[in-house]
Amino acid sequence: MTYARSIVLSLTLLAPAQGLSQNALSVDGLRVEYLTNPIGIDVVQPRLSWRIASTRRNTIQAAYQLQVGTSEANLTRGANLLWDSGKKVSDASVFVDYGGPQTVSRTRYYWRVRVWDSSGRTSPWSAIAFWETGLLQPTDWTAQWIGPPSAPSDSLPSPSPLLRRAFRVDDRVRSARLYVTSLGLYEAYLNGQRIGDQLFTPGWTSYRRRLQYQTYDVTSLVRPGANVIGAMLGDGWYRGQLGFFGQRNLYGRRLAVRAQLEIRYESGRTERVVSDSGWKTKTGPVLASDIYGGETYDARRELSGWASAPYDDREWGAVARVDPPPSALVASLSPPVRRVRELRPVAIRLAPSGETIFDLGQNFTGWARLSVRGPAGTTVTLRFGEVLDREGNLYTANLRAAAQTDRYTLSGNGREVYEPHFTFHGFRYVAVRGLPAPPDSATITGIAVSSDLAQTGSLVTSDSLLNQLQRNIVWGQRSNFLDVPTDCPQRDERLGWTGDAQVFARTAAFNMDVSGFFAKWLADMAADQDRSGSVPWVIPNPLGGDSTRFAGTAGWSDAAVIIPWTMYLTYGDRGVLERQYPSMRAWVDYARRRAGTDLIWKPGWQFGDWLALHSDDPSYPGATTGTDLIATAFLAHSTDLVSRSAAALGRSDEAAAYRARFHAIRDAFDREFVSSTGRVGENTQTAYALAVAFDLLPDSLVSVAAGRLAQDVEAREHHLTTGFLGTPYLLHVLGATGHVGLAFALLTQRTYPSWLYPITRGATTMWERWDGIRPDSSFEDPGMNSFNHYAFGAVGDWMYRNIGGIDVDSAAVGYRRSRIAPRPGAGLTSASASLETGYGTLKSAWRLEGRRFVLDLTVPANTSAEVTLWDALLDQVREGGVALNASEGVRSSRQRGNDVIVDVGSGRYSFAVTAP
Repeated sequence: MTYARSIVLSLTLLAPAQGLSQNALSVDGLRVEYLTNPIGIDVVQPRLSWRIASTRRNTIQAAYQLQVGTSEANLTRGANLLWDSGKKVSDASVFVDYGGPQTVSRTRYYWRVRVWDSSGRTSPWSAIAFWETGLLQPTDWTAQWIGPPSAPSDSLPSPSPLLRRAFRVDDRVRSARLYVTSLGLYEAYLNGQRIGDQLFTPGWTSYRRRLQYQTYDVTSLVRPGANVIGAMLGDGWYRGQLGFFGQRNLYGRRLAVRAQLEIRYESGRTERVVSDSGWKTKTGPVLASDIYGGETYDARRELSGWASAPYDDREWGAVARVDPPPSALVASLSPPVRRVRELRPVAIRLAPSGETIFDLGQNFTGWARLSVRGPAGTTVTLRFGEVLDREGNLYTANLRAAAQTDRYTLSGNGREVYEPHFTFHGFRYVAVRGLPAPPDSATITGIAVSSDLAQTGSLVTSDSLLNQLQRNIVWGQRSNFLDVPTDCPQRDERLGWTGDAQVFARTAAFNMDVSGFFAKWLADMAADQDRSGSVPWVIPNPLGGDSTRFAGTAGWSDAAVIIPWTMYLTYGDRGVLERQYPSMRAWVDYARRRAGTDLIWKPGWQFGDWLALHSDDPSYPGATTGTDLIATAFLAHSTDLVSRSAAALGRSDEAAAYRARFHAIRDAFDREFVSSTGRVGENTQTAYALAVAFDLLPDSLVSVAAGRLAQDVEAREHHLTTGFLGTPYLLHVLGATGHVGLAFALLTQRTYPSWLYPITRGATTMWERWDGIRPDSSFEDPGMNSFNHYAFGAVGDWMYRNIGGIDVDSAAVGYRRSRIAPRPGAGLTSASASLETGYGTLKSAWRLEGRRFVLDLTVPANTSAEVTLWDALLDQVREGGVALNASEGVRSSRQRGNDVIVDVGSGRYSFAVTAP
């Protein structure tokens, strides 16, 4: 069952209309680590999670029982189990450790769970789920690394080699698994069929240290008699052009594959078909394929049936063995890249350039499917861009050296349909030249690709522009979460910039399930971290190992601390916090050494508040907020988070030591940057936002500094001036210090610079710059002007937490306890937010009905929530039509100043506040 399907099932079970009785208690949504029914994982002692469905309010798990076996039959009978936890008194239902015997390679483990609640109810056993181990030991691999006999040119994209091996099956097959990885990218085939739907495998990791492999269930593809296994390889990130210095072959020069097909027969015999010297190779129709440059494909060179039997491969050459890479093979734990959507053109026009322009209506990442009919030898050229220039031609200056061009040469055999194999583009528009016949709506179809992350959050308001902003944020995330969190999908960059990911991580976790995605990327961060503790600017790091040239920098390298803490906070993932803790410590210790004896971090390159307003002055790349202020602020913040992480992991001595260091840095910050009158640094919005958000000011100066921030916002007529590092905190600080009206005014500002200005210019994703297209319709500096860059979309975090009203209680992580506090503002009359947490659906929906504020709330079973009703009195609040003290499920209620605070258990609630 897919995770998305399990979410649907959870929603169904929560709905009384679907037949769930008032007293029913059930369990669903079973997951192993971050996946549903995974095969080929290499976690020896995996963690198990489940969800409880119940319509009764205040449902809390009191105990659980887990059973694990090596067959479904054993579980059903409850006999010959591998492990039975027995009835374990515990309310834990997320990331519960498997406690049975250590798992072994190539084994499927079946499991189920049942629970007891605090009322004494017992659930039925859940449906049976499973996980399957991959190759856990290096000795489990007997396949060799093989590839073409010689390396291609160093300077140009190479043709994609095809590799094949014939074998026979003369027994009844019980099961078959293919374990495969590559140097470069691969597509695997069995008997003429592409294996699986994963794209850009084996993915991009720190190739010198970690290389992923995938496991496929190919039982249904193996046939009696003659069989053929095959693979096609592409340059990809491994040896293609990568980075903005025009480099190639950064990880190696030779493409290679390592494939191990293991067939289990009904007789009990096992056979392996492995990559070895018995394979053959030949180049096929993909003449060149480069992530930045695009693909060149000649359909006349197609080798029909090359991965099938019978096929005459006598003209194919011998493969060569390739030296194994130094990296460890690891199983994939993050959802793979897949096709996620198709888009049809919304307009087709002829450009002044003579090209036919297909407008797909949405900026996204992927490619175009070409459907064409014409004479053999006709070449159709497809160029991709995000916007059009003033004349209506495709604008490509901002792509820099990225050609983003696909070329398809027709075979002449009727209707031909083409999609590229090892490239992707960032685009809305496709400029096509060379079509042999007039186009129609089926000529070009947009194929959007992304890491296949379940969309777990939704936010809808009564304001159409804010709804478009939310859509733009989600599309920006989809476009740039392609195995790694890239900065942009279109120009000659597309790198895992740490600063972009750091500022956006919390918003990302609202929109989608990024638990496994970031767990994988953080492992690469630790792998690429310098021995000194310095964290590269981009992960994986193709920029080089020069720790002086690319030394860690504040706000970017702090991703090593902020993202693990965010994953712990939002998913309750103590495991990722523990795995990353040495990396977190190493970074803050490194940054502390960089700061020197006065604890003010001055020397070295800093990005500062990147792309803040007026940041184009070449003499001051850190914008108008001093880089020493920003660097010292982030040093303090990351030190604070390491202290909190140490406490969460039970490392009390280290927690106290880092807490003391945080206080020392805070004192140094105040001495250096804060005046007695509450002025912070250069008096910029970012300076105040960071100082207040990171708790760097004396209590007596917080409201004064916030007042200065508010004055600046008002003086600029509700426009922001922040860049990458200040923007995520700006609205939070205003709202938390009594200026929520200004926060809404900034959010809903439509003129430049603002979040909504790009939307008034037709943006369908977030822009890299506030003025990617200026008010006079001219373009910003083409050297750095992406129209699909998610960093400024970090405002989505504030929107979910304040407009939607959904937040996590940091004392009960993973939404074990939620904070619900929606704020009406800026003329909004309604909003609805939902989030699929590890426990189930959390939903907050409010509306204004005249003088009444109505809040409908759904709290998942086994959790609780604190609800804040702003500007209300206890006797004005009703839940389900009755007073709070008469409402079942309301645990307590109290007046706190002008607001009412209500504590509730799980269930559905409807609060109404009538204004006096």
